[in-house]
Amino acid sequence: MEQIKVSLSEEDIPRKWYNLAADLKGLQPPLTPDGKPVSPQMLEKVFPMNLIEQEVSRERWVDIPLEILKILYRWRPTPLRRARYLEEYLKTPARIYYKDESVSPPGSHKPNTAVPQAWYNKQFGIKRLTTETGAGQWGSALAFACNLLGLECKVFMVKVSYEQKPLRKIMMELWGAKCVPSPSPDTEAGRQILKKMPDCPGSLGIAISEAIEEAVNDKTGKTRYSLGSVLNHVLLHQTIIGLEAKKQLKLFGEKRPDIVIGCIGGGSNFAGLSFPFVYDKINGEKIRIIPVEPTACPSVTKGPFAYDYGDTACLTPLLPMFTLGHNFVPPPIHAGGLRYHGMAPLVSQAVIEGLLEPRAYNQLKCFESALIWAKTEGFIPAPETSHAIACVIDEAKKAKEEGKEKVILFNYSGHGLMDLLGFEKYLTGQLSDYSLPDEELKRSLEAIKDLPKPKV
Repeated sequence: MEQIKVSLSEEDIPRKWYNLAADLKGLQPPLTPDGKPVSPQMLEKVFPMNLIEQEVSRERWVDIPLEILKILYRWRPTPLRRARYLEEYLKTPARIYYKDESVSPPGSHKPNTAVPQAWYNKQFGIKRLTTETGAGQWGSALAFACNLLGLECKVFMVKVSYEQKPLRKIMMELWGAKCVPSPSPDTEAGRQILKKMPDCPGSLGIAISEAIEEAVNDKTGKTRYSLGSVLNHVLLHQTIIGLEAKKQLKLFGEKRPDIVIGCIGGGSNFAGLSFPFVYDKINGEKIRIIPVEPTACPSVTKGPFAYDYGDTACLTPLLPMFTLGHNFVPPPIHAGGLRYHGMAPLVSQAVIEGLLEPRAYNQLKCFESALIWAKTEGFIPAPETSHAIACVIDEAKKAKEEGKEKVILFNYSGHGLMDLLGFEKYLTGQLSDYSLPDEELKRSLEAIKDLPKPKV
């Protein structure tokens, strides 16, 4: 019988994370508002020093502590599956493989970094973590990790997703976390936003501001902030995905993929799968690597590469990244995890160096692709994941037109069982497309015109 999935044993789990920062040429440091490089000590109120050390590291390989591996063993290594039924439906000569990150307890890739972050914070003596979440995948993952490690957890969830996806809130509460809609009256940042915009749908930038504010204002010093994407150490932890996938492709008899695809919001799931293959591309392999974002929030395909704040209240350092401006409030599309105004500096720099081919898709095309996936492969993908699937389908059709066998690998970053209300709206014609108008982007970028400029 034909093999359509490969699983690794616990012995085969990677023992080190891969750090792309060691191999990019033009990385630039985060800055203070007056243009000076940020020192590790400046971040101590926000993150524990052991994670700050990972954030600034230029070591290519970073050891994964055994205690973290023992927790990851609950669901890792994850399967690599072949999308044989989608291939047959498309009548494509392409061979399509996907790394199934939906098998984790919270149902996504997010616990790959939530567990290490909670563990490192506990090692540093921290008792409580605050964070933000868009669609709820990250919030539920951190709630899960904090529950396992005995930490308190508070999640500021973007209001529109809080209302669209109430089951995610319940997941967080089941694992003992407190979840509030953002903007909230709990912080000064939230109160100021609500004063100006009482009906504000929220944004990840606003939720980040609230979570950071609550962490740094804890006078006991026992609270820190935890981020689910964007930062170097977060992307580092996710590379376990691509490192496993490399071993599994070989067991399928594949030398390498021709195309690697992942959706991007802040960049973590895409980086987790793709960075080990970016390393191969830097070292001469011919691989096309495609990050896919929504047309409603097109930071990489439409935004400039600039220094910008990671949050709306300007509490973070200035990061060199593709951005739509820290004041940008995206429309309430259902792919809530892809509604961040900026892109991870490592992903951004890889685009600048010509290693990635970013692409944007509209909402209806992605839901249509998710429906094709559900009717062929059977699984219901998250709206975020559907952006990757839309690109996979396009590339598989292109392979058919060219009459070429290609190996396509993508990250199935999470299931959509908490997103069924969004699918109902799609099926009943209640969803529409939205592409960010140039005029709106221009207004949003006014906020960063006087900030320092990165070198390109």
